[in-house]
Amino acid sequence: MLVAVVSDEQGGGVLQPLDPAGAPAGPPEPVADLAAAVAAREHADQPRWVWASGAALYPALLRAGVRVERCHDVELTEALLLGYAGRWGEPRSLAAAWARLTGAPVPADPPPRAAAPPGAGQAALFDAVPGPPGPGITALTRVYADQLARIAATGQPGRFRLLVAAESAGALIAAEMGAAGLPWRADVHDAVLAELLGEPSPVGGPPRRLAELAARIADAFGVRQVHADSPAELLRAFARAGVELPNTRAWVLRGVDHPAVPLVLEYKELYRIWTAHGRAWRDAWVRDGRFQPEYVPGGVVSGRWATRGGGALQIPKVIRRAAVADPGWRFVVADAGQLEPRVLAAVSGDARLAAAGATGDLYSALARDAFGGDRGRAKLALLGAMYGQTGGEAVPALAVLRRNYPTAFGHVEAAARTGEAGGLVRSWLGRTCPPGTAGFGDDGMVDPDAAGDPQSPRARAARSRGRFTRNFVIQATAAEWASTLLAVLRGELAGIGAELVFFQHDEVIVHCPAEQAERVAEAVDRAGQRATALLFGDTPVRFPLDLSIVECYADAK
Repeated sequence: MLVAVVSDEQGGGVLQPLDPAGAPAGPPEPVADLAAAVAAREHADQPRWVWASGAALYPALLRAGVRVERCHDVELTEALLLGYAGRWGEPRSLAAAWARLTGAPVPADPPPRAAAPPGAGQAALFDAVPGPPGPGITALTRVYADQLARIAATGQPGRFRLLVAAESAGALIAAEMGAAGLPWRADVHDAVLAELLGEPSPVGGPPRRLAELAARIADAFGVRQVHADSPAELLRAFARAGVELPNTRAWVLRGVDHPAVPLVLEYKELYRIWTAHGRAWRDAWVRDGRFQPEYVPGGVVSGRWATRGGGALQIPKVIRRAAVADPGWRFVVADAGQLEPRVLAAVSGDARLAAAGATGDLYSALARDAFGGDRGRAKLALLGAMYGQTGGEAVPALAVLRRNYPTAFGHVEAAARTGEAGGLVRSWLGRTCPPGTAGFGDDGMVDPDAAGDPQSPRARAARSRGRFTRNFVIQATAAEWASTLLAVLRGELAGIGAELVFFQHDEVIVHCPAEQAERVAEAVDRAGQRATALLFGDTPVRFPLDLSIVECYADAK
């Protein structure tokens, strides 16, 4: 069953039953209490809800205690379909999609709302949206029917439907995880900060440890003061010491022999913790013992998630010591190891690489098969092929890979050549990369002026785009596998008292009662197997998950 839903500013709205083609299957049903109406229909029929934007509507339902099983997110689907058509960057809202259907001027998408932890300070059930009212139920149902037709017209409609379903489920999971939050001990967080940074400054400046390091860095350069958080000042200080550097990135500094280097590296690491995950961060994002970021499914062009505030996807391991399960509860932490190499084995159709992917350690199997047992060279070759590393030690290793696994090597090479020529590449399910501009002519092909000069800016831009498209076909498919795993796992966990509380690229955390931990671990493993089957069918490639049952996130292997 399909039911379209729109809300109004008074907490009511309209429900509209639909047939499988998206046409109305009955009259629209105005309701005064939308949350109650959705809850009743969900309990009776468990329909697939069709709504303009889960990010806008679902958090309000969660605050009212209403959860739904399935949805079709028009905004997220519109972004996927526009990308598939090579129209990246066009507005994707329901209002914009409706305007395109009717031939009206297309409005710009509203700017993202200011980041705030879910549930923080909202007094109304459904927040009023500034400006004129959005399109109503007729627009929503027409746009949905149009999207179904456009999905059916894609090259692989079955795969694209799975992509849409996983993306829409991701919107539900993102809102639910933001509302639930990751258990967080403020006292442990403060203790970690005190251990790393020392006492806070009484006048609001850097804490004691940073101040001490800054003084020692100045002494190492033989000057009174250096602002160690300023790359420009550090570059000048090194230049005065006779060391010319292109930048102050860690990998550049590690190649420099100067007494200031280890101090600068330590300062940079601690400064990042102080500014990104210090007490101000905790005060903003941790409430009632829960870290509540705002997740953005598909927020990266490859389909990986992002966050709008909170920095959930860059929590340093030392800070994870503050993520502690509730008393009597545990974290089940699952990490998909070697995910992208296994994706290449599955999508390329290279039988020899797929055989290596059927083992627990793909790199070791690769080493035994073609690299004389040298796991390091095997890993260097495979990562070099996927990320476009073409120089140094990678050259002979890549030659071995090309000779022994030509189908897999050809898969990423073809994606790179397409990107260099200005073309678009797609993931396994159909997510499409954004078009390139720099280095390409008006027709999207490589500018002929760049072809004769491999060092011209346009030629370098073309090669850079080739490296991007080479990895896009793998990373985007890996993101699809992870999103599908999440969607399946959400269903597996229904009714057993466990909750998804964290997701980062290929790592997921479930918070559950201690007595349910083993059962949850089994559910996670099943979800991984099911995700593999949904995407790749009967493939020999395994996608094993490293599972840990821990009380503290930092203790996960």
